[in-house]
Amino acid sequence: MGYRIGADVGGTFTDIVVEMPDGSFESTKVLTTHGRPEQGILDGIAAIADQLGIAMADVDQIIHGTTLATNALIERRGARTALVTTEGFRDVIETRTEGRFEQYDLNIVLPAPLVERKDRFVVSERINARGEVLVPFDEAAATRTIAALKEREYEAVAVGFLHSYRNADHERRFRDMLVATLPDIAVSISAEVSPQMREFERFNTVCANAYVQPLMASYLFRLQDELRRRGARCPLYLIHSGGGLVSVETAAAFPVRLVESGPAGGAIFAADLAARYGRKRVLSYDMGGTTAKIALIEDYTPQTAKTFEVARTTRFKKGSGMPISIPVIEMIEIGAGGGSIASVDTLGQIRIGPHSAGSEPGPAAYNRGGEAPTVTDANVQLGRLHPSTFGATDITLSPACAATAIRTHVGDHLGMDEQLAAVGIAEVVDENMTNAARVHAVENGKDLSGFAMIAFGGGAPLHATRLMDKLGLDELFVPPGAGVGSAIGFLRAPFAYEAVRSFYTRTDRFDYRAVNQVLAELTVEAESFVRLGTDADLVVERQVSMRYKGQGWEIPVRLDAGAFDEFAAENLAGVFTKAYEEFFGRAIDDLAIEAVSWSVRVASLQQRPTTLQMLAASNMVVGDGQRPMYDPVAGEVVDARVVERPTLQPGDAVNGPAIIVESQTTTVLGSHHVAVLQSDGTLLVTRGDTQ
Repeated sequence: MGYRIGADVGGTFTDIVVEMPDGSFESTKVLTTHGRPEQGILDGIAAIADQLGIAMADVDQIIHGTTLATNALIERRGARTALVTTEGFRDVIETRTEGRFEQYDLNIVLPAPLVERKDRFVVSERINARGEVLVPFDEAAATRTIAALKEREYEAVAVGFLHSYRNADHERRFRDMLVATLPDIAVSISAEVSPQMREFERFNTVCANAYVQPLMASYLFRLQDELRRRGARCPLYLIHSGGGLVSVETAAAFPVRLVESGPAGGAIFAADLAARYGRKRVLSYDMGGTTAKIALIEDYTPQTAKTFEVARTTRFKKGSGMPISIPVIEMIEIGAGGGSIASVDTLGQIRIGPHSAGSEPGPAAYNRGGEAPTVTDANVQLGRLHPSTFGATDITLSPACAATAIRTHVGDHLGMDEQLAAVGIAEVVDENMTNAARVHAVENGKDLSGFAMIAFGGGAPLHATRLMDKLGLDELFVPPGAGVGSAIGFLRAPFAYEAVRSFYTRTDRFDYRAVNQVLAELTVEAESFVRLGTDADLVVERQVSMRYKGQGWEIPVRLDAGAFDEFAAENLAGVFTKAYEEFFGRAIDDLAIEAVSWSVRVASLQQRPTTLQMLAASNMVVGDGQRPMYDPVAGEVVDARVVERPTLQPGDAVNGPAIIVESQTTTVLGSHHVAVLQSDGTLLVTRGDTQ
């Protein structure tokens, strides 16, 4: 093996990780260049390659995750897009569903649709839920619509016809006619982007894909060309929201699958560490400069979902955003990063986020023009971060700027000095993240008792011990390279693709032949994408979404390998009943059971890592000095020992209160915490009596 590079573009920092031929990692962080995000990647790769003496021609693989598609949707700066749909369904993406994210708000304002009404067109055609043609495709009407699209000079077109997940003939016919007239236009059809029932989610997803496709295709091919110009001969791969690797061509065709690509790498990173330590139930906690992400991992596998939301307009309330129906690693994401801005609302309460100082200008402590107080500024004021140990070569922290920002924008409004205001900021952000973890666990029917926490990202180790106490967890793992965990996760991800399709059947009249055909076609589809990147042995996982008749949503049910036969219905009903009992506590008798959507995930085979032996403390480390730090366990400023993490040896233990510093993050220990360095460089933090 040669060198492999992982590049993660976040809202504040761009992380670059190089996997060396011996399996070790080297990394660097550079500030994200929002105007041209590929520039940060190129600069970071050039810097670390020069530092390590690596020629680009010696790199075997480059894997990239990006927030560019997400940001384009949030900021509404995608292509000029039109939607073509079935006559009578022009306003589906605006009328949405009957759900209200604020149940009692009489003046509720729903999110604006991605495509305005003037840019939505209809064609006379109709297919029913069984895939039968009710109204033939009107080619004359389609021709007139194409003429209107040409006249208005759209850059992208989304095509979403009713029930095309069962029969895509009309969508494909319209695409063929459109491309014959406008060969350079970007076209997305819902039968390929998201062939699932529920037309609002499906239409919205195909609109999102079309909206970001020109931007993402241009960016990806531009990055690929520039890497080649600089001497790279290896392929560039992208990590998608479901946690697998795909080619640049696949990512350019389906860019909506990149919306959660960076956080997906973090979940893979945590799952890999969970397997190394034999921890089957893990809470993954990823805190960067802009957001915090929390995911549940069981049996060394992150939980997944088929839908999620982006661009929520009302403080991260479920239902206030843009639904995207694609396979994704399930997580909850809140505006609680190091750059999240603290403010005081009209009720005199401290609020954190969702706005972030980002990298331009950044937190006030960066002394780059930022004036708003952030979580990072609070950590500087509380002594958790210090200019002498911050580790970023291009940033010199200014405690005076941090104190001024906190006092001016928070303390003066509440009659507090900067120290007490900083305590308030830290406690509010910690409680926000704790509540998010609790809610995420409850929504998934889980009790966090017995879970271990894995913390990574530049900000998570600063706050993880406080979350550990608030959640009542007994173990916290801070892995080596935690500051760039998502980028390391990219390098541990398999080539994988999940194909999904809705097909309705009931267990009391189970159409096993049709189900076998659907699963076979999905397997071929998924494998075709995976084979673009690897010829390794493959693993096939199958799943079905099921519910009781009359219910509005489904739960996932894993399927065994092999074809269904005439006796399959009874077995499938039993598997569903057991899954339902595990999720909700009890099953429902005498109700028909429905299977709604089927999915097949094909991934390259990866060996599970060898389980490591836990090391007990064998040597207590005093540290290299002390500095004042606010300890929430003691509720006061204490003298905390300062320990350089690179100087620790396996078995070394550090008792809190302490600050364990390294180049890309800092681990904070309260007065009842103890950290022991494990054989692979991971810090295992445990606690005594909690407060």
